[in-house]
Amino acid sequence: MSLSAPATGRPIARRLRAKLPVLLALTPAIVIGFVVYLGAMVWTVRLSFSTSKMLPVLDWAGFVQYDRLFATERFILAAQHIAVFGALFITLCLVLGFLLAVAIDQNVRGEALFRTIFLYPFSMSFVVTGLVWQWFLNPQLGLQQTVRGFGFSDFKFDWIVNQDFVIFTLVIAAVWQASGLVMAILLAGLRGVDAELWKAARIDAIPTWRVYVSIILPMLTPMLATAAALLAVSVARLYDLVVAMTKGGPGLSSEVPAKFIMDNFFERSNVGLGSAAATMLLATVVVVLAPWFYAQQFRKRRGRA
Repeated sequence: MSLSAPATGRPIARRLRAKLPVLLALTPAIVIGFVVYLGAMVWTVRLSFSTSKMLPVLDWAGFVQYDRLFATERFILAAQHIAVFGALFITLCLVLGFLLAVAIDQNVRGEALFRTIFLYPFSMSFVVTGLVWQWFLNPQLGLQQTVRGFGFSDFKFDWIVNQDFVIFTLVIAAVWQASGLVMAILLAGLRGVDAELWKAARIDAIPTWRVYVSIILPMLTPMLATAAALLAVSVARLYDLVVAMTKGGPGLSSEVPAKFIMDNFFERSNVGLGSAAATMLLATVVVVLAPWFYAQQFRKRRGRA
């Protein structure tokens, strides 16, 4: 009686053959991801340590560009503006999106229509949003002039041309566009809440607001974190809306880092300084998203355990 050795290599070969079409299909995306995106990031970081002006130069200048960057008042103002914008934008989007999700979750009539209306602005580009709100807030054409046409001659809403308030007009426009996305994410979470939980809350006579604050919101933490991460990325790449609405003005009162970077790359022919600013923006995004990514991985590992 002869015993044949188990063909251990055949199952592995079969698995490789089964996965080969998938790997071939994903190869272009993998190459693009590593060469284009990751390569562009590495290239930008490298240029930030050079003396590049109009064209890239691969010399080594140390932290000269970073010293110049943090000594540039325009960049400091841009960083302050994006901090104010980001704090207001993310907070208001989460609050408004949650309230909209709660309202729609009440089984209102015409729910599909309301979902479409609230989510529709997110389908528009920031350029279109900026142009629409630029017209709406224009003191000579939009809201102010319309209200005055109804006889309220003293009505004044000129925030878009006011250096002290123009940043808030960007917040208004951005919240109008993005709060629908938050609503959709949180509404999906609300629809996953067990109905028995609400029955128990009614039996115990717990106020509705207390149920939302103490029970529902903690359950929605993963959805809130995902929405906040998406909004944070939108804050970092804020450019189109600013150019379409205010072009960074009046003066530098609505300047943001992305516009500072683009201006140095394409208008001021200062590739080194623009690369340094882009690297700092990348570092900020990594710092913001790292806790969210860690939480996602921790949740996956805990789910497997």
